[in-house]
Amino acid sequence: MLKQIGFALTFGLSITAYAKPAFTGPDFSGQYECTGMDDHEGKYTGKVTLQLVTSQSMGNYGAYNFKLDVPGFGSYPGHAAANGTQMAIHFALTDPSTKDYGTGIANFSKNKDGKWVFHKYYYEPEFKSGNFGEEDCVQR
Repeated sequence: MLKQIGFALTFGLSITAYAKPAFTGPDFSGQYECTGMDDHEGKYTGKVTLQLVTSQSMGNYGAYNFKLDVPGFGSYPGHAAANGTQMAIHFALTDPSTKDYGTGIANFSKNKDGKWVFHKYYYEPEFKSGNFGEEDCVQR
């Protein structure tokens, strides 16, 4: 019994002693101008804001607050997790009755002007019986 308790204490101490590696990945924070094509709604434009959450980021992994504003549709706040230049994004329209929410995957790169750009594919399982689309965004 004492050996088990000692192991539990040692194990517990090793967890609390864990040192989180510093964030070393690319920082995609900023505002982006976007154009998109939604399978149900057609062409649209929007503005994306990404903000790195440093306290939840480590090594090559970045945690982000995400927000997409689409004129005529509304605001889609959410969150994102990045690994290098790939990012998974969850978003939801502020009016939950529409069931306009989903998950996207984005690939980032830099354009000739040194600005971040990304292409995102998204899937919305409940919006109008299922939906998908794509966006291309350029950092301002």
